[in-house]
Amino acid sequence: MPRQISYRWRLRELMAVRGMFTVNELMPHLTERGITLSSSQVHRLVSGTPERLSLPVLATLCDILDCTPTDLIATSAQNLPVRRAAGEEAPINLAARRPTRVRLTPEG
Repeated sequence: MPRQISYRWRLRELMAVRGMFTVNELMPHLTERGITLSSSQVHRLVSGTPERLSLPVLATLCDILDCTPTDLIATSAQNLPVRRAAGEEAPINLAARRPTRVRLTPEG
């Protein structure tokens, strides 16, 4: 069965919990740990959801915010319904076609 995987980037939430509300408050922490990003790159990290993220940056963010990667990236997965091709018959529901058992009781 196909599954749909989604994730939510929680950097801004975790920053707010720790009292950091702007990009300028995060940048010195990154720099002192050896990560040099421009303010626009940090802004994109904070305001959006990154498609790609290097492991050193992820590890540094976890160190700054005292969290784990699972705290920063909340994932969820769900099963997708099976899609049928055009003209294909629906799968047979055997439970609906199976006769129900009759219980005979003596009269009187």
